Amino acid sequence: MEERYYLKWYNKIGYGSGDIAGNVVYAFLSSFVMIYLTNTVGLSAGIVGTLIAASKLFDGFTDIFFGAMIDRTRSRLGKARPWMLYGYIGCAVTLAAIFAVPTSWGAAAQYAWFFIAYTLLNGVFYTANNIAYSALTSLVTKNNKERVQMGSWRFIFAFSTSLLIQSVTIGFVAACGGGAGAWRTVAIVYALIGLLVNTLSVFSVKELSDEELSETEGRRQVQQERIGLAEAFRLLVANKFYLMICGVYILQQLYGAMINAGIYYMTYVLKNENLYGVFSWAVNIPLIAALVFTPTLVGRWKGMYRLNMRGYMIAVFGRAGVVAAGYMGSVPLMLAFTALAALGQGPWQGDMNAVIASCSEYTYLTRGKRVDGTMYSCTSLGVKLGGGLGTAIAGWLLEFSGFDGMLAVQPKSCMDMLHVMYLWLPFAIDVVILVVLSQMNVEGENERLRAERDRREREVLP
Repeated sequence: MEERYYLKWYNKIGYGSGDIAGNVVYAFLSSFVMIYLTNTVGLSAGIVGTLIAASKLFDGFTDIFFGAMIDRTRSRLGKARPWMLYGYIGCAVTLAAIFAVPTSWGAAAQYAWFFIAYTLLNGVFYTANNIAYSALTSLVTKNNKERVQMGSWRFIFAFSTSLLIQSVTIGFVAACGGGAGAWRTVAIVYALIGLLVNTLSVFSVKELSDEELSETEGRRQVQQERIGLAEAFRLLVANKFYLMICGVYILQQLYGAMINAGIYYMTYVLKNENLYGVFSWAVNIPLIAALVFTPTLVGRWKGMYRLNMRGYMIAVFGRAGVVAAGYMGSVPLMLAFTALAALGQGPWQGDMNAVIASCSEYTYLTRGKRVDGTMYSCTSLGVKLGGGLGTAIAGWLLEFSGFDGMLAVQPKSCMDMLHVMYLWLPFAIDVVILVVLSQMNVEGENERLRAERDRREREVLP
């Protein structure tokens, strides 16, 4: 029996555009916050890294909390959309604050300003917005093909926004006069753009009712109950696929943090900071191309598991090529292998939300309870832990290597560390992700559980 369709083309595009808002925050912050703080404000990379790591201690408590709050929310807008809408207002304010560290203050006050603004952004506002946005994948449709399409549109917008932010920001800051004031102006402009697009995305889709979400093959209906935070946590940790997805998401963000440290690699190793934008094209254009074909490939290869595995095999080969080309000193070869690696990573980005929806279905099939909002806590958890700790680790490694943002020429120890950060660590992370993905056949497990359930029902019912 053919699955019912719930969405029009404009619903999918409207939903996907919400990641313009998300990446106005994430791409700008992850790509440029460290170099802004070290080279413009003059703060220590090591101390900034430590503050970011300390901030993660608080962040860790908020992901599952906001996921559970979404599951318990009942409003005219639904469960997730209110959190997505109002959470972004705080995102806009705190993003501007992070890039508005008062230059006239002492160092201690500057560190405190950054820590408070960064923690509020990541631990509160971005968490509420991002978990709600991701949870909409399972709340506006029950059709798995549409979920894959939503994920593809989402990440097409995400990578397009990242490409734009990474390509134009350095020039934008220079056009605004350079220095701290220019960074503040750019942050305010980005925050306002994000606020507008996020609002449009919220109202582009409508959530299904609890009753419709709980229907199973038209035969029975399960009464939704409000699940407490402690029980939601137990359901999550009992789901092995949730733990795998969390692990992969964190590893991906660590990978992204090392790639974003490429701005130091371009500046000091390749002697051209403008190459950062060129490499951003080599990453994001293949990702976008892969996302366009992901829904078709999922159908052709009869599921997401095979596609994700084959994709990351290509990614590992591509990053190995980047390592070799880096030591050869060939920028064209580095760009070519970077593009190949990104092409392999694309399918997982496109179907990841659909995999999480399948992961939520696994909890329902094994435990009989729905925790859709809480399940999507892995998205925010991964972004914050992986991205935040990745930025912190980058700061620690730079500090350990003897980096000084006020120097035009860095010591040899720093140059060696930049090779490790930009060449070797991304390759190693891709290898680990491939190993984890090899164990993540949640689709196959759900099919087995449904077949087993149907067999038991046939034995009981006349």
